[in-house]
Amino acid sequence: MKTPVWVVREVQPREDYTLLLTFADGAQKIYNARPLLEKEIYSQLRSPTFFLGAKAECGTVVWNDDVDIAPEHLYECSQPA
Repeated sequence: MKTPVWVVREVQPREDYTLLLTFADGAQKIYNARPLLEKEIYSQLRSPTFFLGAKAECGTVVWNDDVDIAPEHLYECSQPA
């Protein structure tokens, strides 16, 4: 079975609350996470240290067991790098 294009292979969190993402299809895109900071469910991301701890795991971006972002959303809402 072919891997979906939206699977996150690598993530580089940046101090400006953006994520440089590399997807399964090789595309590199930038996701602006700043709008998430206003949502209570993502309140932990307001800490720069916490935000910069993002990692690619299980095909998406995760910070811990409670905070992640759907990979389909990341792919659709990111801009080409």
